[in-house]
Amino acid sequence: MNENEYKYRTELHMHTSPASGCSEIPPQEAVETYSRLGYNSVVITNHFYKGMRFCEDREKCIETYLQDYDLAVETGKKLGVHVIFGCEIRFTENNNDYLLFGIDRNFLETAWESFDLGIEAFSRRYRKDGVMIIQAHPNRDYMVKVDPQCLDGIEAFNLHPHHNSRVGLTASYAKSHGLLITAGTDYHHPGHEGLTALRTKEEMKDQADLVRVLRSRDYLLELGGYVLIP
Repeated sequence: MNENEYKYRTELHMHTSPASGCSEIPPQEAVETYSRLGYNSVVITNHFYKGMRFCEDREKCIETYLQDYDLAVETGKKLGVHVIFGCEIRFTENNNDYLLFGIDRNFLETAWESFDLGIEAFSRRYRKDGVMIIQAHPNRDYMVKVDPQCLDGIEAFNLHPHHNSRVGLTASYAKSHGLLITAGTDYHHPGHEGLTALRTKEEMKDQADLVRVLRSRDYLLELGGYVLIP
């Protein structure tokens, strides 16, 4: 495999402020930072769960989420960075987080109604419609493993510097169950941007491109400048 063929770089896991209350990065700044680092695409995966900032009010929650996304898209168009819609959802059954790919902005209305479903019911209902579910950092403290049949993949390499995601253990778990392996910077704070990238042969321009290439497994992962075959 010639890694030079996989020249396009995408960040799969990033958070912006104020949509994610734990992030310090405005959406415009996030896209500008990744543009300087030479990324072609970023996926905005802000948090979405009951009890998070703004979620006491449905309309305000969704409005704030979409405002961050739209500002990122506007900046991306100026800088030539494709901004793809995503989500990091949490259900009320536990503290697990799941990255959702293959969704659009209208899916937030559906997601709001899904907080109490739990991962098994959610998976049965929405994966058949093309929604891709990647469990984020499943080996962090307070996370629990779920039936692999509910998932498309595992975020094996989460490089958030303030959490122990036990990446080796997680990668082994994903491999043992035949799940897709992804990587994410989990970008929240200045100074830890660009720690991972999805490397592909073609540009990831939208949700459809991302899901198609992930399902094909024809990609590489970049971790701290080093490239590996997942």
